[in-house]
This record gives sequence, structure tokens and C-alpha cells, in this order.
Amino acid sequence: MMANRSKMSTKRKFVADGVFYAELNELLTRELAEDGYAGVEVRTTPHRLEIIIRATRTQNVLGENAQRIRELTSVVQKRFDFADGAVELYAEKVLNRGLCAQAQAESLKFKLLGGLAVRRACYGVVRFVMEASAKGVEVIVTGKLRGQRAKAMKFGDGYMIKTGHAGQVYTDTAVRHVLMRQGVIGIKVAIMLPHDPEGKLGPKIPLDDVVTILEPKEEMSPASMLQAQQAAEAAALQQRAAMQQQAMMAGSGDAAIDVPEGGMPMEGEAAPAPDMDIAAAPPAEDPNVAAGF
Repeated sequence: MMANRSKMSTKRKFVADGVFYAELNELLTRELAEDGYAGVEVRTTPHRLEIIIRATRTQNVLGENAQRIRELTSVVQKRFDFADGAVELYAEKVLNRGLCAQAQAESLKFKLLGGLAVRRACYGVVRFVMEASAKGVEVIVTGKLRGQRAKAMKFGDGYMIKTGHAGQVYTDTAVRHVLMRQGVIGIKVAIMLPHDPEGKLGPKIPLDDVVTILEPKEEMSPASMLQAQQAAEAAALQQRAAMQQQAMMAGSGDAAIDVPEGGMPMEGEAAPAPDMDIAAAPPAEDPNVAAGF
């Protein structure tokens, strides 16, 4: 099959991929219905084809010592003519069973097969889905519910989008058929998923008509604004005065008088005379000469 794909046109590849997915989904739905089968994802890699099976009870899908998953791999490999090692099957657990429409449809199917009343079974599904943080849910059951006349019953709660791109992204839908003694009963479960920025429980992109109102910022009154401005100016003046005082103290320290080697004179001790040049000192006057003798 992989060898023939290289020779196909683009249109035939799309058709072949759709047929392959439909047949694979039908096979897994029939085989894993009691194990909470919730869909399949097909990933194409350069080396092999990866098939991820989503289920609520992954341990039952794997089987004892992974025997069941190996049997399913062998069946898919022989049915679609894959080479050895060209296809690999994995099991992935559903994070929130209440937000999976296929899991809820299978649950409702087995409740009806077990003989539970339609109204009670549907209301149980609606309550379980809404408790799982879903935005809305709708359950439709059609067929011979009581008498010979077929009718449809709708059960719903919350908010549901059915049209537009948002309806395709946010709505998870599943359809199942129940073979009852009085005839076939159809089940349709639609769940409105919540917005999740991480993309785990719901779509990342928000709805188009959602309006987010932000909290307004606190506006300051004119008096408080003037008071804040005056406080800022006072702080600036105080900082400028401190800087000027530091500059003056630094200048006075540079102009300090040098202390002689002998140090400062002790109390009661005469200060030492400054050094004078002897040659430059004037001669002492003789008193006899001054008197005219």
C-alpha cells in the first residue's frame, strides 16, 4: 500500500486516506467498544505509520503483556498490506471522560442495552458531562422507545453552538446505533467543550463573540496628584542639598593645614620658632653706638 501511494495522484491519495481511516475506525469501534473506545488518530512519519488509539481503559486495550495490541497490529498490517515494522499501534488514555462524546455515547449505548430507562440514562449522561466542566451538552435518542410508534427525545443543558466555524471547533459529536429487540435506536451526543489556553481540555482559540471586560485602573484625584508631585520635588531638592554638602566637605578636607613633624605643642609649652635663614637676619644694634659714645 505504501509503495502504491507514491504513484497515486493527490486526489486519489485523499480518497484512499479517507477509506483507510473509515475502515480502521469501524474495526476498532467493533473490537474495543467495551473498553471505552474514543477515536483513533493516524500519523504518517518518514519511517512508519503510527496509529494512536484513544480509550478510557487503556490497560484493556493493551492486554496482558501487550498481547492484544500486537494482535491488532498484525490484523491491520495484513488487511492493508503493510510491510513488517511499517505500522505501529499505540494506546492513549482519555484525560477527561466527561468531555469525550464518543465515550459518553458508548456509555449510553451499554446502559440502554442493560435495560435502563431511556430518560434516566440520558439525564445521567447530561449530569455527568456538565459536572466535567463542559459548556453544554445535548443527547438525542430516536427510535421505538416505548410503543410501536418511533419518536425522538432530546435532553440538553447549558450552551450549545451548532453552526459556523466555532461549531466545528468547539462541538464534539458522536453517533451510535443500538440493536434492541423492538428495533434499532439511534443515539447522538454533542458536547460543547470549554476554552482551554493550553489546548488539553478544549480548543485554544477563544470564541469570536466573547467579550472580556478588564478591571479599570484606579484614577488619582487632582489633589493626590499635586501632593505626589510636591513630594517628588521635595525629595529631589533634599537629594541635591545632600550632594552639595558632600562636595563642600570634600573641598574643605583638601585645604587643611599641614601639621609640623614635632606635632602640636603640649599645654604650657611654647610653640617652636619658625626656621629662619641666619644670613638673611638683620645685625643687632650696639647700644654704645646708638648713644654716641
